[in-house]
Amino acid sequence: MLRKRNPIRDYLAEARLFRNRAIVSFVGIVLMMGILVANLYNIQVNQYQDYKTRSNDNRIKVVPIAPNRGLIYDRNGVLLAENRPVFNLEIIPEKVKDMDDTITRLQQILQITPEQIAAFDKERRQTRRFNSVPLLTQLTQQEVAKFSVQQYKFPGVSVTANLKRFYPYGEVLTHVLGYVSRINDRDMRRLEQEGKEANYQATRDIGKLGIERYYEDVLHGTAGYQEVEVNSRGRIIRTLKYVPPTPGKDIVLNLDIDLQVYVHNLLEGRRGSAVVLDPKDNGVLAMVSSPSYDPNAFVHGISSKAYSALLNDKNRPLVNRTTLGIYPPASTVKPFIAVSALEEGVITPNTTRNDPGYWRIPNSKTRPFRDWSRWGHGTVNVTKALEESVDTFFYQVAYDMGIDRLSTWMMKFGFGDYTGIDIHEESTANMPTREWKMARHRTPWYQGDTIPVGIGQGYWTATPMQIAKATSVLVHHGEVIAPHLLRSTINNGDKFSTQKETEYTTYPPITGVPDKYWNIAIEGMHLVNHGSRGTARRAFYGSEYQSAGKSGTAQVFGLAEGQKYNADELAEHLRDHALYTSFAPVDNPQAIVTIVLENAGGGSSHGAPVARQIFDHIILKKDDKAKQE
Repeated sequence: MLRKRNPIRDYLAEARLFRNRAIVSFVGIVLMMGILVANLYNIQVNQYQDYKTRSNDNRIKVVPIAPNRGLIYDRNGVLLAENRPVFNLEIIPEKVKDMDDTITRLQQILQITPEQIAAFDKERRQTRRFNSVPLLTQLTQQEVAKFSVQQYKFPGVSVTANLKRFYPYGEVLTHVLGYVSRINDRDMRRLEQEGKEANYQATRDIGKLGIERYYEDVLHGTAGYQEVEVNSRGRIIRTLKYVPPTPGKDIVLNLDIDLQVYVHNLLEGRRGSAVVLDPKDNGVLAMVSSPSYDPNAFVHGISSKAYSALLNDKNRPLVNRTTLGIYPPASTVKPFIAVSALEEGVITPNTTRNDPGYWRIPNSKTRPFRDWSRWGHGTVNVTKALEESVDTFFYQVAYDMGIDRLSTWMMKFGFGDYTGIDIHEESTANMPTREWKMARHRTPWYQGDTIPVGIGQGYWTATPMQIAKATSVLVHHGEVIAPHLLRSTINNGDKFSTQKETEYTTYPPITGVPDKYWNIAIEGMHLVNHGSRGTARRAFYGSEYQSAGKSGTAQVFGLAEGQKYNADELAEHLRDHALYTSFAPVDNPQAIVTIVLENAGGGSSHGAPVARQIFDHIILKKDDKAKQE
């Protein structure tokens, strides 16, 4: 039986349901309000500092400021590397809506190559959007004027002025100074590894070679910064804080630019090199590698076509031949071998030997080792052997000493190791040992391998800088000093001074050798230039000073038995290298000169005349100056 509906009861039930729903809704609203209030409290009170910091980070930007790079001078205060103002066309990506359209319209005003656009795109991807990126560099006054007239059409694009490295002597100093160029990915990885990336945030260039690279930390300086307030569009409203950058220190080199230019002109673009050291401390007075190239092309970004031309040039202008050129040292090492043989007792000052023009390993039927003079030199002692550069005398010395003693002694003179010159581009070349041959050729050392080492041939190679350093060891009777370019540094704002301040690197000296042995080698070198049968006597005929030297002729390829050497019939790249190392005056040396001319022929006939001209320029010029004073 159906229950009869009661309107009053139904009404009360609906009222109770509505009341319960209202209570639940009210509780929910109260709870939500509580949560909202709690969140507001947390944000406004507990997290106030955090959100304030975030807000300031969006409003305040820290803009790094690059320091001015230090300058480079020669020993007399002549500027070798300077900073010149240049105009660049730069774009701030954040302020440009359509980059492709902007560049297309810019091409209607200025000449912009695809290479420049590609370089811009690459740097833009690696740079923050609010930092400017250069599209064109080195704008001319006409280009600046053309753009300035229509600048209003290009928001985010502007002409900026900054300082750029310039090398006034161009190719004359490239292999000494090196150059600066755009920081690349490899540079950034190295800076990050060294923890220096923060100091380079505003810097676009970095030292790549030579002095610029070796003394990068000295020349670069310390970056500054400014805190600026920006609006929602990224525009700077005001500067809140400014910390100026600290400029890099200026550098003074031992180099004499007048001498450097003179030696550079002497080589006349021939393949070769020349090193001139100050005997007092092995400061580098001149260091010329020829041919060379203009470093200014790299500062602003050399084109791939121009770089390929340098890279593929058969004369290898990119190679610093003074420290990376590797040659058999040839007879230039005979004075050093003479000192070691005298000290080891292998020979005495009175030892004499007959030279018939060839030498053979005792008790063997092997091919004889020939002297450079087909008819020989007759009976000679060590001094005469140096004067006439008697090969057979030193074949016997090498045979008696053996490779172990020979290599140990020559390493004391600096062969087979870095010279300590303050540039990174240097080779150790090779001072052969038993261990080296086994590791390199997987064959043992044979007695016949030692003999050519006695005249600086065979497996022995050296750089011109190593030969110059070894010559200084002879001059100093065993004191071993690293050749060095740096003379002093100057703090920003200080006056230039010619005073030498930097300490140079020294190595363990060669001790225990009596002065008379050093003097025997020096006298032999003196006779090379001034003796009646000296190999370089023609080059130094009539000189107003007494000098000492040793020539060398490095074979590029071997001759078969009975075959004669004829330079006129050989391809130029197969001709002998001419080497010559020397110092003057003998009693009070003012310069050590080492010359290497590739494929030029004999060292006496080609290297010695160049050295004579350098000595004349240094010594006679000083004498003339002294007379005038």
